[in-house]
Amino acid sequence: MPIALLALTVGAFGIGTTEFVLMGLLQQVAGDLHVSIAAAGLLISGYAMGVAVGAPLLTLATRRLPRKTVLLALMAIFTLGNLACAMAPNYGWLMAARVVTALAHGTFFGVGAVVATGLVAPERRASAIAIMFTGLTAATIFGVPAGAWLGLHQGWRATFWVVSLIGVLAFAVLAMFVPHKKSAETLPALREELAVLRSPQVLLGLAMTVVGYAGVFVVFTYVQPLLNRLTGLSDGAVSAVLLLFGGGMAVGNLLGGRLADRGVMRAAIWTLAALALVLASLKFAIGHVVPAVVFFGVLGVASFATVAPLQMRVLDKASDAGQNLASSLNIAAFNLGNAVGAWVGGVTIEHGPGLAALGWVAAALTLLGLGIALWSRALDGRPSAGQHAHPATT
Repeated sequence: MPIALLALTVGAFGIGTTEFVLMGLLQQVAGDLHVSIAAAGLLISGYAMGVAVGAPLLTLATRRLPRKTVLLALMAIFTLGNLACAMAPNYGWLMAARVVTALAHGTFFGVGAVVATGLVAPERRASAIAIMFTGLTAATIFGVPAGAWLGLHQGWRATFWVVSLIGVLAFAVLAMFVPHKKSAETLPALREELAVLRSPQVLLGLAMTVVGYAGVFVVFTYVQPLLNRLTGLSDGAVSAVLLLFGGGMAVGNLLGGRLADRGVMRAAIWTLAALALVLASLKFAIGHVVPAVVFFGVLGVASFATVAPLQMRVLDKASDAGQNLASSLNIAAFNLGNAVGAWVGGVTIEHGPGLAALGWVAAALTLLGLGIALWSRALDGRPSAGQHAHPATT
């Protein structure tokens, strides 16, 4: 395995920790800043929207820079944003700091995914992406539970101070090991990059990511109140469940990469179907300790098994000139799905049937994403302008 790929994974670990850690501290942040649980949940949506907006804009703004330079600049933004989170005096400041931090997220994973695929043989591209995303799963296994534990004992601000230190470490590792290659010599024209937005299959790929993945965050954003209020687990036990969820993500991430190497579209369809089934089972699991704990472990597997197939689908359907933009757009699509899911979950809790119904709502969203995936597969045999067919990956 190229050491540069591991360096990308370290960067992904830092970003993944700051993205997910608030989910284990939602009630503490809400109490400290005197806002509701749903309002605290919007900090997840705000971060995700920052990713969704920042990914395409920063990708285009930095297109003439070497990819290593871009990655280092983004990690610097990430570190400064977390410092601002740690010092936030009120809810508005924290929201703004979360959005600034999020600007680095989408472009880092988008550019990083392209760099990762260039480090390995063509038949190992999906697995390379999965390895980079292992940083996210490691963040959920180690970073998020540890951050939640630290926040419970030392205050949630302490967690962001530590995440800032992780950002400094990630910057150093990327600087040492990611190869420095100039990309300006073969830079495509801007109109060629933007042409990816006219590809129906790329747009459908982005849509299946947004809608299909939104179901995960309808549930996962509110993991703490779900386990506290409906299952009766303590805050300390929630950290242990987050650890189990992270272990499931690690398994699902590598499984999704292997499945996508054998057939991208087939893997996307089956993993979305499995995810919808798991989400629907929340209603039956959440009232009892053992089934609820098992549920979140299985949800970790099902949720991240979708990541590599959905990312590779968009990359496969983009032209060579549009790879960077398409990759970043799909990272934005994942996070737009996060934002939609967190918002839908909050509406369900405050204005709908409540916490117990989150699984049904989540499953409905993921099934809609599955429907988009089936539509996209049906169009595979029909050539369209600007689209490259890849029969071996469908």
